[in-house]
Amino acid sequence: MALAFDEFGRPFIILREQDQKTRLRGLDAQKSNIASGKAVARILRTSLGPKGMDKMLQSPDGDVTITNDGATILDLMDVDSQIAKLMVELSRSQDYEIGDGTTGVVVMAGSLLEQAEKLLERGIHPIRIAEGYEMASRIAFEHLEHIAHKFEFSATDVEPLVQTCMTTLSSKIVNRCKRSLAEIAVKAVLAVVDLERKDVNLDLIKVEGKVGGKLEDTELIYGIIVDKDMSHPQMPKQIEDAKIAILTCPFEPPKPKTKHKVDIDSVEKFQTLRQQEQMYFDDMVKKCKDVGATLVICQWGFDDEANHLLMNRNLPAVRWVGGVELELIAIATGGRIVPRFQELTTEKLGKAGLVREKAFGTTKDRMIYIEHCSNSRAVTIFIRGGNKMMIEETKRSIHDALCVARNLIRNNSIVYGGGSAEISCSIAVEAAADKYPGVEQYAIRAFADALDAIPMALAENSGLQPIETLSAVKSQQIKENNHCCGIDCNDVGTNDMLEQNVFETLIGKQQQILLATQVVKMILKIDDVISPSDY
Repeated sequence: MALAFDEFGRPFIILREQDQKTRLRGLDAQKSNIASGKAVARILRTSLGPKGMDKMLQSPDGDVTITNDGATILDLMDVDSQIAKLMVELSRSQDYEIGDGTTGVVVMAGSLLEQAEKLLERGIHPIRIAEGYEMASRIAFEHLEHIAHKFEFSATDVEPLVQTCMTTLSSKIVNRCKRSLAEIAVKAVLAVVDLERKDVNLDLIKVEGKVGGKLEDTELIYGIIVDKDMSHPQMPKQIEDAKIAILTCPFEPPKPKTKHKVDIDSVEKFQTLRQQEQMYFDDMVKKCKDVGATLVICQWGFDDEANHLLMNRNLPAVRWVGGVELELIAIATGGRIVPRFQELTTEKLGKAGLVREKAFGTTKDRMIYIEHCSNSRAVTIFIRGGNKMMIEETKRSIHDALCVARNLIRNNSIVYGGGSAEISCSIAVEAAADKYPGVEQYAIRAFADALDAIPMALAENSGLQPIETLSAVKSQQIKENNHCCGIDCNDVGTNDMLEQNVFETLIGKQQQILLATQVVKMILKIDDVISPSDY
């Protein structure tokens, strides 16, 4: 395998334990890598667009996920090949950066690899192909800037934002409620946006789900929902103008840090200890009452005695609230998290217009709503649905819509969807190829052909004739010089995406092209794969 000979013709070995390693070199290595990348892209190809199919994935412990979100599918797939893992990473980085377009970016990379394979068979050097792809991606990037439209929106006119979020949601399982969900996503983003810095902190938007009800019952709450109930069933279920003490200290007598033992050998001593404990509890409840708190939210639990005392003193309480939720409650109500009872003051209390406990259906499920907060910069999207899988998929869809709204606030340029941007770029790249005299020209033309894969997949998934539809739309774009013509997936009767209101964010599209090109260049540059052989 890796034998070399010295000057006397004696063989010596370069690779240690070479019989235990498999090795692919040159064209074989590239073809094998391309095949792995194409296999992953083929899986996602059918779930692209509004008529895309869903995938059902079962984890080793039996959990079932049904989704058509590219990043989720690849995350849950247990891929073995290193090249396939690169595709998973590609989809994940698109998800982290943009939040949408995770399926398209993998389909695009798969198509670029497919075109590269044809060029390699013709004997073109992989580095020349990679350089040609790089040039073509720059042309496409600049062309997207050229065809992009800026659209203006304000806090009062949010229709353009809603339309763009609807495009994202139309390819999901929740597309029958896409209008209401898009409005919820836009309102949530506008509630937490910082328009001066053009930034949105998505951590302030909490997405909660509860099985039951129907998708139409999904609502936006200007406040926080906590999946807990009041610690005592007889505590009031509704508190108006609540002043909330947010505590991270437990409602129980302090325990010494050192090891200790208390010897009690008489009833009197036990009574004294009991009274002492009672005094501690009394003191804690009194401190909360003195500063004017009407509701206590505690990170830790408290025993029945403390619960009984709180009930008697008419001080409602919620226990075992998680740290993230505590932070969101503090942000929403303008309160401070208090680590010790001694530090509790009136200024540190949070204020909410209404705190109520709500029961769902015939189950014993209850949740606490904290609404009408003084600083409603933390909001909650509360999703209802028929089953757990539906709620999980709706959460993923809402996340995509939130990311799209955030991207539009950062950069308000859009391109038209339905594959129209890709077809327009393909025409521009094809036209620019003639200006390059070298071998790279072939790679630039191949890039133009690869861009057609997305509209082709859209047409295929919508049950249309892929090649016929694509060529008709392409010729229409050239004839009318109208870059808004795309694939009519929903059979509306017009190819014009401007009329159909199908928009996508410019930065999302540009990121797709750049990321796909980078990964393909990386895969093409590998010409030797040395791996341990399996026993």
